[in-house]
Amino acid sequence: MKPIRTAASALAIALAVPGTAFAQTELSLWYHGAGNDVERSILVGIIEDFNASQDDWAVVLEEFPQAAYNDSVVAAAVSGNLPDIIDVDGPVMPNWAWAGYMQPLQLSEGALDGFLPGAIGEYNGEVYSVGLWDAAVAMYARRSTLEEHGIRIPTLDAPWTRDEFDDILETLQASGEFEYALDLGMADQGEWYPYAFAPFLWSFGGGIVDRETYQTAEGVLNGDEAIAFGEWWQSLFDRELVPGTSQDMADREIGFIEGDYALQWNGNWFGIRTLEAVGDDLLFLPAPDFGNGPKIGGASWQFGVSSTSEHPEGASAFIEFAIQDEYLAAFSDGIGLIPATAEAAAMTENYSEGGPLEVFFGLSEAQAMLRPVTPGYVFQALEFRKALSDIANGADVIDTLDAATDAINDDIERNNGYATAQ
Repeated sequence: MKPIRTAASALAIALAVPGTAFAQTELSLWYHGAGNDVERSILVGIIEDFNASQDDWAVVLEEFPQAAYNDSVVAAAVSGNLPDIIDVDGPVMPNWAWAGYMQPLQLSEGALDGFLPGAIGEYNGEVYSVGLWDAAVAMYARRSTLEEHGIRIPTLDAPWTRDEFDDILETLQASGEFEYALDLGMADQGEWYPYAFAPFLWSFGGGIVDRETYQTAEGVLNGDEAIAFGEWWQSLFDRELVPGTSQDMADREIGFIEGDYALQWNGNWFGIRTLEAVGDDLLFLPAPDFGNGPKIGGASWQFGVSSTSEHPEGASAFIEFAIQDEYLAAFSDGIGLIPATAEAAAMTENYSEGGPLEVFFGLSEAQAMLRPVTPGYVFQALEFRKALSDIANGADVIDTLDAATDAINDDIERNNGYATAQ
């Protein structure tokens, strides 16, 4: 950690805005995007604007590599060294709020009006975090491929059904034109698994945990609907319709572009580079409906205030300043993610009316579903990821889902149901 903090200290000095009044109270901000020059440039610009806009507060930025960020926050919480403002991945926020790392935001009434639901981090009825963007997943396809094989182009109102989707995959694989009919992204074995694949389970009617109580996974992760999902999931690999868990990340990144994969399940952050390679033939299609409505994941990185901040009003003031439409639009144009409001989307190159990625805003608005909003999600995501990987590699579906269910229930019991301390 020493080299990171040394570099961060240099950055803090560099961000001291000329002319800033000495009376300003410093607010520390930790961010997960070290090494991303575009993100850094936009965030630094927001900080400089905020610091120059008033005389009370001066935000100082400290950056961390994403791989080390969460561990750094947890270690700082244990040692009592949390910053004022923290960056938090949306599904992780309930765990940090429950653990006492974060406190509710102090935002003006109406500050979040018009925000996409996935950009608002709410836990126990209070808003703890807010994102400047959201993310969405779509089925990438070539119009020419679908037309050649007589495949219907789905819409939000009429997505592919489960049987239709299965027939499409079989047809494309049988054509002999592709190495695989569909690329799911199995090479990305981190949060992608629960973010991208849990929506298939939800659409089947199952879940990772009971969302009414968050006290058990019994009958939800191992019930009839979840077993049906698991059997379908395993069949994709048994039928060799998709690459397996040994997929190379390079193949993930170029396989669809080079025509090795007929379809690809991918996020909007790959949209522009794929459009540049494929051109107007590219389609971004909605998720299939496996029986309980089409679903995709929601929520991305967000800003919140630490529980130990001595200046929560100033930290919240910065966050409220940062969620202005002009900054939402700047982040979208810079890193390709979905602006959190329709007003900001209209200001962007990609998500405005007629823009090349406009469809993703509609997908997020219509199909996005949050991952389980519970402190236990951090553990549950690991179990879900392991179960899907094991099933893909041939493990017994029922035994695997039962084992994941038992592990999740044991974790809930060990943590006293993740009850909020009074």
